[in-house]
Amino acid sequence: MKRFFLFYLLSLLSLAVAAQPSWVKKASKSVFTLKTFDAEGTLLGSANGFFTSEQGDALSSFAPFRGAVRGVVIDASGKEYPVACMLGANETYDVAKFRVDVKKAQPLTIAPQKQPQGVMAWLLPYREVKKVPEGQIRQVETIADEYGYYTLAMSMPESAVSAPLLNEAGEVIGLMQQPFDANDSLCYAVSARFADSLKMTGLSINDPALRATHIKKALPADEAQALLTLYVGSSTLDSLGYVELVEDFVKQFPNSQEGYVYRAQLAANANDYAGADADLAQALKVGSKPDEVHFSYSRMVYQKVLYRKEPAYEPWTLDKAMNEAREAYAINPLPAYRQQQAYILYAQQKYDDASAIYEQLFSTPLRSAELFYEASRCREMARDTLGQLALLDSVVATFSKPYLKEAAPYILVRAQLRQQMGKYRDAVNDYNDYEQLMKTQVNDNFYYVRHQAEVGGRLFQQALNDLNTAITMNPQYELYYAEKASLELRVGLYDDVIATANQCIALAPAYSDGYLFLGLAQCMKGQKAEGAKNLQKARELGDEQAEALIEKYAK
Repeated sequence: MKRFFLFYLLSLLSLAVAAQPSWVKKASKSVFTLKTFDAEGTLLGSANGFFTSEQGDALSSFAPFRGAVRGVVIDASGKEYPVACMLGANETYDVAKFRVDVKKAQPLTIAPQKQPQGVMAWLLPYREVKKVPEGQIRQVETIADEYGYYTLAMSMPESAVSAPLLNEAGEVIGLMQQPFDANDSLCYAVSARFADSLKMTGLSINDPALRATHIKKALPADEAQALLTLYVGSSTLDSLGYVELVEDFVKQFPNSQEGYVYRAQLAANANDYAGADADLAQALKVGSKPDEVHFSYSRMVYQKVLYRKEPAYEPWTLDKAMNEAREAYAINPLPAYRQQQAYILYAQQKYDDASAIYEQLFSTPLRSAELFYEASRCREMARDTLGQLALLDSVVATFSKPYLKEAAPYILVRAQLRQQMGKYRDAVNDYNDYEQLMKTQVNDNFYYVRHQAEVGGRLFQQALNDLNTAITMNPQYELYYAEKASLELRVGLYDDVIATANQCIALAPAYSDGYLFLGLAQCMKGQKAEGAKNLQKARELGDEQAEALIEKYAK
């Protein structure tokens, strides 16, 4: 009887072992524990995870990574490996893809298709090879158009979050999710194929989930996307982070000229011009578009010579910048490369030569208001006022009425030039257009300047109106009262002069112009005694005109 009972018990055990899937032991070697830490080394979180490639790519929960500066995984044999970088994250479904710094990992195979309802699935927790929970898929929902989200009738240990869920063939179908309710008899898993589809793009550097962890982020595998990351990172990362990003790009894409150009710019910014030279030489050696490298080289040299004179670096001169720009143009005759030559000629004070290039560029796709304006600066420096005005006319002609705000700076420059040339009424017209475009941004000085053009054009009432506006905007500036009194005197408004001059004196008793114009107005009205006193006061305050005016009007 005892023999029969023992045989029966062994039969049951053999059946139990037989029921265990054959792949469990091998698959368990792919499962690990993830631990993450903050800057002080304090444990932040832990979860299960598993490898998906021999290179160390892995999947787990994202939650432990939030706020972490470091992560490690502990494999089935107890060996510890650092997390090298993040490869993607999704907070909605709490999944993360990352790479572990391991020589060779043993990966699980991810099921290529969504699993149907009703099939059996097995949960594989960390270092578990004997009691592998199994259960039936009760419901399958579709997420992100094609991936599965599974509801299972299964008992899930609390420590099994992010453990892999496998099908009968030993393929991973999902990652176990944190239970919604501790008393829930069901458990849930998100598609492993969905988690594995996560990847870095050029804009991932701004992804809120990835920004929430301080662990290094991998560059995209695609070079164009990686270049976009460099561009975005230049304005979003701190200097150390950006330097590290550029170094990673050079390492990942050693035959890309762009990485060396970016690193050369960083070197130049740090006054390491020899280092910049070396990187630019390497870019020319490996690059497929040497014209772009020569162009970048020219701009770097140009910027250094003009704006960073110290420390000196003798090989970098404007002649060097010109040679690089010419090399670029010889390889690929793009208008932008000619424009760069014009910039350099302007810096070399070769204004006629620069103008000649701009004349050529007017018939290229670069034709624009900015291009005409750059050419006008050449004529200004060559003291060719008529040529400058003609080019400013061309600048404004690139815009159509009603003008947009983009035209305002150019209209203002033309107004100032017209005023200098004595074309006062034309200048006033430009000032009027500028005011309409920049109504909320013009200040008291604008109205003072426009009043001067209006006086030159004998638009006296408009000039008085502008002075009144300037005074309203800045009532404490005595010069405006003096200018107003002077203009009122010119048009014979003597009572108004007296009122304005008294305001000026009340505001600035030590300012001679108030007394000067008050005295003159009084003399004009026949009040010579009072006028003489005020003119005398102006003389005492240092006004050199007062003596001659006393002789002329007060005696």
